Parts: sequence; structure tokens; C-alpha cells
Amino acid sequence: MKVRAIAALGAVLLVAGCAAGESENPGTGATPDVATVRVAAAADLRFAMDALVAEWAADDLGIAVESTYGSSGNFFAQISEGAPFDVLFSADAEYPRALEKVGLAASGSTRLYAIGQIVVWVPLGSPLDVETQGIEALADPSARAVAIANPEHAPYGRAAVAAMRTAGVYEAVQPRLVLGENVSQAAQFVASGNADAGVIALSLALAPPLVEEGRYAIVPIDSYPRLAQGAVVLDAAVDPDAAHAFVDFVLGSRGRAVLDSYGFMPPP
Repeated sequence: MKVRAIAALGAVLLVAGCAAGESENPGTGATPDVATVRVAAAADLRFAMDALVAEWAADDLGIAVESTYGSSGNFFAQISEGAPFDVLFSADAEYPRALEKVGLAASGSTRLYAIGQIVVWVPLGSPLDVETQGIEALADPSARAVAIANPEHAPYGRAAVAAMRTAGVYEAVQPRLVLGENVSQAAQFVASGNADAGVIALSLALAPPLVEEGRYAIVPIDSYPRLAQGAVVLDAAVDPDAAHAFVDFVLGSRGRAVLDSYGFMPPP
């Protein structure tokens, strides 16, 4: 089971050679006569966005969606340098708002679509009692390597650091941190055995293959800055109407149901 889980998770985390060298693009097979919305999506959306795109495609509206996954901060840098995306779904609403400020998206157009949550995730056979101790379990010496997303450009990494500080375990855990380029890679480190535990997105812990391969405890949401996640249609969108239509779908009732199933809380 673990080998299958590692292979499955690794397959969806292949690097696609974007500007920052870490974004992932599974491709959609869109034909030239079909409008395509090019989505840059935060790594915590890796499975949820795939489900959203499948739900969207079921309506056969003649608009394909091509999703690329990576860290929100790296996407901000790529888009600032002219990367060809139509929509950014960020794990931190401040990145799309920053794109507004530099004139790459319409002022005030960022829309909140979810509140993210973090969890402590360990493999099924781990000796760590995360169910009882939560994030404090990471201070246990048996957690020799703890994976988080790089806090320099990944909102989930910053949330992990803040939660560890709140719990009073950051100083003990910091020397053992293993940084992934994004939260999906942090999860892969744990699934592959290269880390003993990780602080990852709840949306990943609820998704295959991790849901069957590990245990998790939700970190109290008041122990880290709120992960208010925002989407924005970029001024450079090739087909703005199609891009807005997809964002409307994600924020609508059907999209909300998908996001709920992956543990995303609705925005206020």
C-alpha cells in the first residue's frame, strides 16, 4: 500500500520546468478549437482542483481548463515576469491583491474562495501520537525530520511555522525541518519516508493516496494566521469571459461542494 501511495503521489508532483522550476502541469488534451483557461493553482488544490475541473468539464461548455500547480509565491513571481496564465488561485489572498497593485489584475477583483486548514500528518505506522498531542508531537525526538512547505514563498509553510511557535515547539523542531518547494512536495517527503512527519494542508490529507496511508490531527485554526485563499483573473487573460466563468463556477454551489469535501472552509 505504501509503495503504491508513494508512486501515485509522486506521479502528480512531477516538475514541469516553469520559471521557478517547481510548478506542475498535468495537461488537459485540449484541442485548438476549444477555448482554454490557464489556471495557476496553489499546491494545496492539487486534488480539489482536479475534481473541480472534472465537474466543470461534465457540462461540456466548450471551455477547457488547464491547471498548473505550485507555490503561490512562486506563481506571483512568474506572473510578474509574464508567465502565460489567465487565473491565479492562491493559498494567500495577498498574492492576487499584490498583482492588482502592480497593474496585472483589475483593482478590487480578488475573490476569496476558501479558508485553508493545516494538519500534522504521519504514516499509519508512526509512533507519534498526533491524535492526542497534535502539533506538540513534533517535539518528540523520534520525529527526526519534519516536512513543511518553504515559508519563504508558500503560505502553508508560514502557517506551519506560526503554529509551531504558538505551540512552543518551533525551537525544538526547527533544526529538523525539511522544506518542500510547496505543500504537496512536503507531503511527498513524508509519504516517501524522507520525513517522519509533516505539517500539510488538510485538503491533501483527505485526498487519495494519503487518506488511506496516514493519520492526521487538525491544527487549531486560531494558532496561525488565517489562510484566506483568493482567486483573480489576470489582465493578460486570453479569454476573460471564459476565465471569469470558471471562477464563478468554483465559487458557486457546485464548486463549494467540492471544496467542502476537501476540507476547505467557506470564506466569511
